[in-house]
Amino acid sequence: QVQLVESGGGLVQAGGSLRLSCAASGRTFSRYAMAWFRQAPGKEREFVAGISWSGDNIYYTDSVKGRFTISRDNAKNTVYLQMNSLKPEDTAVYYCALDLRDWGLVRTIIGAYQNWGQGTQVTVSS
Repeated sequence: QVQLVESGGGLVQAGGSLRLSCAASGRTFSRYAMAWFRQAPGKEREFVAGISWSGDNIYYTDSVKGRFTISRDNAKNTVYLQMNSLKPEDTAVYYCALDLRDWGLVRTIIGAYQNWGQGTQVTVSS
């Protein structure tokens, strides 16, 4: 099993920025694809961004393209989500997730990810 711990959430005004971090422990991190999902009140959990084990394959949902950047530091077992130009509709609990397929590319479906963090709240005020 891999333990995932998110941090970096908080309250920010519209147009502001936040950087989320997800630290992994327990298994070799560098061989697995990682992703960020989010879940707003009353809505289903949705894919936000994903990055392959090498960092060469990156995918974003359309609503965050050009504003969010996902990256990873395999030496630190950490994946990041830099969020700029935040909007009230970005308000949600953000979860990091790990896909235990070795050397996998990014997948956008929830069922592809076996390990999840506890989530971190992001609130964007208007």
